[in-house]
Amino acid sequence: MSATPRGATAVTIVGAGPVGTLLALLLAAGGRHVRVLERRADPRSGAAERGRSINLALAARGLAALARAGVLERVQPELVAMRGRQLHDRDGRGPLLPYGLRPEEVIYAVDRARLNTALIEAAAAVPLIELQFGRRAIDVDPATGRVSWQDAAGNAGANESSDTVIGADGAGSALRNALQNRGALQATEDPLAHDYKELHIPPAAGGGWPLEPHALHIWPRGGYMLIALPNPDRSFTATLFLPSLGAGGFEALTDSTAARAFFAREFPDALALIPDFDVQFAAHPQGKLGTLYCWPWQVQRVLLVGDAAHAIVPFHGQGLNCGFEDCVLLAELLERESDCQAACAQFEHLRRPNTDAIAAMAIENYQEMRDTVLAPGFAARRQLALDLEQRYPGRFIPRYSMVMFHAEIPYAEAQRRGALQSGVIDALLASGAGADSALAARLLDESAL
Repeated sequence: MSATPRGATAVTIVGAGPVGTLLALLLAAGGRHVRVLERRADPRSGAAERGRSINLALAARGLAALARAGVLERVQPELVAMRGRQLHDRDGRGPLLPYGLRPEEVIYAVDRARLNTALIEAAAAVPLIELQFGRRAIDVDPATGRVSWQDAAGNAGANESSDTVIGADGAGSALRNALQNRGALQATEDPLAHDYKELHIPPAAGGGWPLEPHALHIWPRGGYMLIALPNPDRSFTATLFLPSLGAGGFEALTDSTAARAFFAREFPDALALIPDFDVQFAAHPQGKLGTLYCWPWQVQRVLLVGDAAHAIVPFHGQGLNCGFEDCVLLAELLERESDCQAACAQFEHLRRPNTDAIAAMAIENYQEMRDTVLAPGFAARRQLALDLEQRYPGRFIPRYSMVMFHAEIPYAEAQRRGALQSGVIDALLASGAGADSALAARLLDESAL
């Protein structure tokens, strides 16, 4: 690739969300001049739009990326540790299922807006990073790396050519749409037949926690569910996942009376914690969910990353973590490879099998969260998996733990090993043998786990 033109920035990133901002920090740490274009207002001004967003979960992959960028300490005050899943039946009772065997195997809830602001504050302090807000990308020339945009007043403009342009502008990526309009790539979305709606559970009277703070709360109802994640101010963000159509879906909740009756029947303990339920349910938007498949991710000087390239459903809590992992790999490749286009091509080659794997596992985890946890055999399967992990540490790691707590294990490898583990557990349950049996040792050897 030719050298960067005089006066041009080495990298232009479209999107100043968490992924785009973290990537800017990593690239600047490697000595690159980075310009970041963001369509929204600067969140530090207090004028940023909230948007539709489910509370985020940070696990090992995301934490490792934040640490690599030197911003984990800055972000930590925004994190609330969740040690397991707290299940709620219709009477408000249910077990707390720890995520793992070890005290450090926890997931952290974080508010997207607060995380984003913390990262933008960090990026603003780096001289090599230029942040431009109120710049809505409308087109890109993949041959020159020139991005055209409109400002908040509708005035047109364009940045000078960049060596590399990176689209980190989310599932509705304007950069991806521009490339698609040019016929340079194809993108399809596999929509989930379920939508979501967020609700706010305020702190309890006196400022206490209204629910157990160190848990992800799940109200599984078979075919749909409600979840709630803690916030640092002792409130919770609850999210209802429900079929979009039909008598049992959002379509039937035509007004606040119908919605309240539904919650009173299905989630009475949650309803009691939302004093302004009627107002919230009417005012809060109903969001769509789906899996994005896009190919290629790279077109000449332009590369898509994060949700812009491979958006997934949120049920494994890995969308943010996966995007952050993208950033680390891409920064490493750009540090090692002098040809930026070659580095971007290598990124897509290495990364796509893993993003395909987590996309599939995220959908499977939705079924587990809303349905499987209610099945009679779920507890036995889960306990046997934990017994095998304890008996064979480092050799048998449950798939969920591989995804969430072992950043060194690629998603595709976790998916592969998880399928083998499922076969081992099936055979042991069918025979009545336990983790300490000779059969367990033989099955593990035969499956090469």
